Amino acid sequence: MWQPCGVPSSPLARLLGLGVVAGVAGVGYAAGIEVRSFTLRRVDVPVLPAGSEPIRVLHLSDLHLTPRQAHKLAWLDSLARLEPDLVVNTGDNIAHPDSVRPLISALGRLLDVPGVFVFGSNDYFAPSLRNPVRYLLPDDGQRNTSTPQLPWKDLRAEFVESGWTELTNTTGRLTVRGSTLAFAGVDDPHLEYDDLAAVAGPAPSDADLRVGVTHAPYLLVLDQFARDGYDLTFAGHTHGGQLCLPIKGALVTNCDLDTGRAKGLHRHPADSSPGDPGSSWLHVSAGAGTSPYAPVRFCCRPEATLLTLQPVAR
Repeated sequence: MWQPCGVPSSPLARLLGLGVVAGVAGVGYAAGIEVRSFTLRRVDVPVLPAGSEPIRVLHLSDLHLTPRQAHKLAWLDSLARLEPDLVVNTGDNIAHPDSVRPLISALGRLLDVPGVFVFGSNDYFAPSLRNPVRYLLPDDGQRNTSTPQLPWKDLRAEFVESGWTELTNTTGRLTVRGSTLAFAGVDDPHLEYDDLAAVAGPAPSDADLRVGVTHAPYLLVLDQFARDGYDLTFAGHTHGGQLCLPIKGALVTNCDLDTGRAKGLHRHPADSSPGDPGSSWLHVSAGAGTSPYAPVRFCCRPEATLLTLQPVAR
């Protein structure tokens, strides 16, 4: 029977052809649409003492900014309209040596808001070309520390001069809407730069809220913060899995955190409940960027999160 040129001549060939078309369409969507589909998630966290004023916290992470990402820069600029009471930045801000000035400009009025920050590996070192299959495999322990350093010192100076509090292996305090917040932060555990001993010990009992901050949510860090009495920990790094499956969700986290908590608000330890000794809230941001060498997201839109910290019900 005559068959038009280019049309598969068997059910198997047609099926394979459809698979190829679907794969190409999926890659096109992941690289051309979803990676630019920035979204804002909103979450309520019942974590403040009864009678406290709610606190609106903007969590930013994993921007991986390059200077020509105009759409991302415009989205960042728009976030100031949320008028948060506090900004928590969990690192991996830049991906290019010329990104500091565009980032600072885009953050704009957010830098006038009280803020805390830690850095991630991609603030320190320029990204490198990798086999994209590695993004779907468990962490192999290899770290990118051989590429040129990015201008993280300039970025740190800009943040600090704007009034944000650096939490690199140290502690800090802020008063926000009448509540005293005590912070403990570590440098990037993914690079083993974290110094847990420097921030170890019971969280301050005289604070209204105790907050841990880390770039990568490794269990060793999360366990210590929860055990020491920190009520809420912020982290990034996972990209929410970046390439996820419908229903199943993330396939990897690029650390030892389970995939079920690759993004969003959860308890830590995972099987604990509010009120349990050594239990805390954990918020992991899926981040708003990707490596410039793997600019794709699937079933995992780039995001920022506005968390409203609420008083615990009486």
